[in-house]
Amino acid sequence: MSSNDSLTDPMSFAKKMWGNMGFSLPGMVTPTLDVEEIEKKVRDLKAVESWLKMNLSMLQMTIQGLEMQCVTLNAVRAMGHMGSNLTTAASGGNDDTQTNALGIPGGADALKQATMWPWTMMQQMQEQMKQAAAAAQQAAQSDDETKKKP
Repeated sequence: MSSNDSLTDPMSFAKKMWGNMGFSLPGMVTPTLDVEEIEKKVRDLKAVESWLKMNLSMLQMTIQGLEMQCVTLNAVRAMGHMGSNLTTAASGGNDDTQTNALGIPGGADALKQATMWPWTMMQQMQEQMKQAAAAAQQAAQSDDETKKKP
């Protein structure tokens, strides 16, 4: 390269400026023209993307598991409240139309509702699984559409 070439070529000027500072020119300033290196970077970034997607799905499953655990614990707690309120209602009177502090009917109806909590929880689980499957299917379709576009 001649000195005249360095005056007209801004990249050579930038290389000289960065080189004098003791470190090389960053890759963002001088993009590579090597196709193999670009393809390698694309493969690496796709690997990172798939790893992040996997971690995201694991995080979503963990959140769902914790939500299910919370629902279960709340149902057990509500059953405990119903049981304690039923014993106080039974000692105070045997009226089946009576409601407790939670607004749940007392007497035999409350016991029937308490025995149905596993069924209710299973229905909620099925609804959440359907929603998660629909979301995954929608995400897969959007991924396919983005891959088809140039």
